[in-house]
This record gives sequence, C-alpha cells and structure tokens, in this order.
Amino acid sequence: YIRTPTEMLQTFKDHEEAVWNSGVIADQCSFSFKTGTLFFPNFVVSSEHTQESFFQLKCNQGFEQRIAEGFIEPSRKDLYQQRLETEIKLIIKVGFVGYFLVVADFIQWAKQQKIPVGPGRGSVAGSVVSWCLYITNIDPLQYGLLFERFLNPERISMPDIDIDFCIYGREKVIEYVRNKYGHDHVC
Repeated sequence: YIRTPTEMLQTFKDHEEAVWNSGVIADQCSFSFKTGTLFFPNFVVSSEHTQESFFQLKCNQGFEQRIAEGFIEPSRKDLYQQRLETEIKLIIKVGFVGYFLVVADFIQWAKQQKIPVGPGRGSVAGSVVSWCLYITNIDPLQYGLLFERFLNPERISMPDIDIDFCIYGREKVIEYVRNKYGHDHVC
C-alpha cells in the first residue's frame, strides 16, 4: 500500500513522469457521494398496483398460505394478523417496501432454480412480514422473536437481511439480481 508521493516515486523510479501524471489526472477528477438517502433497485409492479399495494397483497397472500400450510393455529390467527399489519404499516412508513420486494423476489427465484436457501438468521427472523414473504422460514411468534430487534420504530435504520445461499448456485443468484435490477444498481 503506497501512501505518499515520495513512496510512489521510490516504487516507480523508472516511471517518474507516470507518477506525476497520475497526480494531474487525480486533480482533474471530481466525485461526490450523495449521503442521507438510500438507493434501492427499482422493483417494478403492474399498473394496477403501487409498490405499497403490491407489498400488502403479497404479505397477505403469504399469510393465507402459511395458514393453509397449517403453521398458524386458528385460535392465534388474530394475533398473527395484528402483528403482520403493524409490521406492514411500519415498513411502508419508513420506505423499505422495495427492499423487501427485491429480497423476496431473488429468494423465490433461487428456490425455483433449486438453489438451496437458508431458513433465515439474525434479527430478520423476528419479522412476520419476512416469514409471510418467504424470505425466512422461521415463525417469529412461535419462538417469541421480536420484530423491534430487526426494525425499531424508535430508531429507524436500514434493516439487515442475512441470507445464505448454497455455494453451488450463489453466483447464479447474484447474476439474476444483476440482470434483473441492473449491474449499476447492485453491489
């Protein structure tokens, strides 16, 4: 790692002009980062929906599917429904809808391609929304997991969704995301 012009000149003794030219080029460059804003890939929805209405639809469809799969006891349905609605409202309020839709999209794509996906880990496992979108496979209410560890209404910060993909297929998932959402929108 070269830190100073003197070190560069010592390292590239036979190319002193190139060292000075790199400085000239650097002086001509200008770049600034926009801070305070999150940049998500654009999740496109059909014209009959907004991202928010599509998000709500997918969450509710997932909720009904979890019921049909027998994961939610009828006596606890209202508890799950209330928690789901609370989470949906907060996620919409803080502007993370697109993030959840993108993550759910590439996880479902991986599963359709038979690429093994982990069940979910970390604080995201406390989210009923993530469970209903099949981002995670862990019922947070069954295990008493708190949504507030994942996304806290008192301290809003970017939620971290940890996802594990099998090493044999991980690159395919990354390529899918790049191709669908744009190479310049994915890192």
